[in-house]
Amino acid sequence: MTEIEGGEAKLADLGDWRKSSAFSDLERVALEYAERITYTDQRVDGALFERLKAHFSEPQIVELTAAIALENFRSKFNPALGIEAQGFCLLPKR
Repeated sequence: MTEIEGGEAKLADLGDWRKSSAFSDLERVALEYAERITYTDQRVDGALFERLKAHFSEPQIVELTAAIALENFRSKFNPALGIEAQGFCLLPKR
């Protein structure tokens, strides 16, 4: 499997990342972190933060947090201004 195919498989499985074998432990903890930051009914607890620290340095966690926050910002900012998706990463409706 080429790197591009692996990337496409991951994109295809992103909506069901918990059950997919396409993601590494590092990717899984990053995705869980992103979900907990994104959904207002979830929180980042000490246990998740410890799992993050097993894979990422503190500067990397700050950078990951900033990237997630930026995407969350865009998800609110763009629709308010009528900026449509460009079709690069279409996810199934929830």
